[in-house]
Parts: sequence; structure tokens; C-alpha cells
Amino acid sequence: MREKIEKILNEVRDFNASTKEELDNFRITYLSKKGLVPALFADFKTVAPELRKEIGMQLNELKNIIQQKVEEQLQKFEGQQGDNSAIDMSMPATAMHGGRHPLSIVRRDINAIFEQLGFTIAEGTEVEDDFHVFSALNFPPDHPARDMQDTFFVTKNPDVLLRTHTSSIQVRVMEQGKLPIRIIAPGRVFRNEAISARAHCIFHQIEGLYIDENVSFADLKQVLYHFVQEYFGPDTKIRFRPSYFPFTEPSAEMDISCNICGGKGCNICKHTGWVEILGCGICDPNILISSGIDPEKYTGYAFGMGVERIAMLKYQINDLRLFFENDLRFLQQFEQA
Repeated sequence: MREKIEKILNEVRDFNASTKEELDNFRITYLSKKGLVPALFADFKTVAPELRKEIGMQLNELKNIIQQKVEEQLQKFEGQQGDNSAIDMSMPATAMHGGRHPLSIVRRDINAIFEQLGFTIAEGTEVEDDFHVFSALNFPPDHPARDMQDTFFVTKNPDVLLRTHTSSIQVRVMEQGKLPIRIIAPGRVFRNEAISARAHCIFHQIEGLYIDENVSFADLKQVLYHFVQEYFGPDTKIRFRPSYFPFTEPSAEMDISCNICGGKGCNICKHTGWVEILGCGICDPNILISSGIDPEKYTGYAFGMGVERIAMLKYQINDLRLFFENDLRFLQQFEQA
């Protein structure tokens, strides 16, 4: 493993892209899901336990060096895009352009639908502790999400990290003990993933939680049916598939008919006619107990969706990176949204 890391490190240090396409190929070779660096992380489980800390640090350092190399070399090609050069960036953006970011538009519209159903908005901090992100949500100590290759830890103390989902907000609301609870928790989350057209290390979620007496899966389905038909249109088809999450039981993933191809099959829906948009389920009793709620009296449901995924479907955007590049040509398309 050490030899492979050193070999890749030497290749990366000597790399100098002459075109943006060459830089994209470099990034795909090393950082894409099937790239060399994720392959090393996949082989990490074969490393001897006494070497894992050392090798893990080397792997994270290698990944950071490659990402920094990509960012540094990308700067020399930005001038070729001609996107911001003729714009006075000191002028007030709203007065000059009147545009809104598509993620802000989608988040606003989703919030509005659930607020009409009686949900209130709850917010929390992006820097969290292990208990509220993992332990209180029934993640076992050896769960892969706790590994350094999946989570950003803020300090050497593994108890402090950037939240990987907004479920931590739900835990803090449950701890307050004010029942019933009917909230949505929108916010930015972080996961240690390679950046590509379909993945990013930063993204946004909206999670929902409803806890009261006699809450059932039927209640959950009815709320989600209403959301989909309000947001995507009354002709949108919906299906639920059994799934697994540590914090819900039973659990399901919800798909909608692909609004890009009309369900006929395309690259976006992988020619199935369906696109998964959220996960959901009935709150596991252990979750309620860890927050001081009596599971014999109360039940609840939870759901969570990625704002970027919804925005890509809504506006037929095929590259997730566009949401984070601040290209005004892209953002100005949403002026009237």
C-alpha cells in the first residue's frame, strides 16, 4: 500500500496540464468513483490494524494533495472562460442581476410545501459531535460512516466533526422534549467524497421529522405523495422500495418517474424510468429512547432528501459541480425563478 501511494504521489507532483480537458482526465483518473485513490480507500480494509492509522493519514494526505493540484491548475484555465471578466464584482449583485441561486430557489419551494402541512423549520450548527451525528442515531461503533475516508473530522479528537447529515438537528430537537414534533431541517452537510458530475464533498439536505401518538407509515406516505405532486406535478408517478437505515425501521427509498424522459428511460434514470429522490422510514425505538422519548407512547417518521438531486431534476442539470462554481452565466439563467 505504501508503494502504491508513493508511486501516485510522484506522478501527481510531476503533472502539469496543458489543457482543461487534460486536467479533467487527470481528475477522473485519480478522484472519480472508479479512480485510483478511491480504489486505494477500498483496499484500506486489508491493511493490518497496527498500520491503519499511518496508512489512513497517508491516504488522506494524498487525496488532499491531488485535490489541491486540481484546484491550482484549474485557475490558469479560468481566464479562458470569459465568464466574470466584464462584470464589476464590487456592484451589489441583487441590484445588478436580480438572480438567485437554484439551490436557494429549490430549498425555498420545498420548505414552503412542508410549512403548509404544519412543519416548522429547525436549524443547527455544521460542526457537531459524534453523539448527535452517529451514536444517537443508532450507528454502531464500527459503521463505515465513522471512518476518516467518509467523514471530515475537525480536530484529532474524533468526537468533533462536520455533520454528514442534518439528522443531528432532529436529535437536538428531540432532546428538548417538547412533543409533538413536526419539523424540517434544511442545511449544508459534508462528506469526504471525490468531486465529480454526480458527487461533491459539500451538498445540502432537507430532512423531516414527525413524532406524535399513533404515527404510522401511512401518514408518512401521504405526506410524501403530497410533496411530490405539489413540486413535480400531479402526473408524477411514485414508488417505494424497501431499504435500510440505522435510524428507521421499517425503511424505504422513494422513487419518482423520471421527468426528463417521461419514464421512457435515459442516462439520468439509468434507463429505468425511475429516479430515487429520498430515503424515509419509521423512527427506530432506540432513537426515541436515546433522546428521552417514550417509544411505548410515541411513534414517528423521518425522511431526508438532497437539494442538489431535486434541483438537477427540476432544471435538468447534468453536472452537480455547476452549483458550486459561481459562474454568472449559469446563475443568471435563474433570474426570474
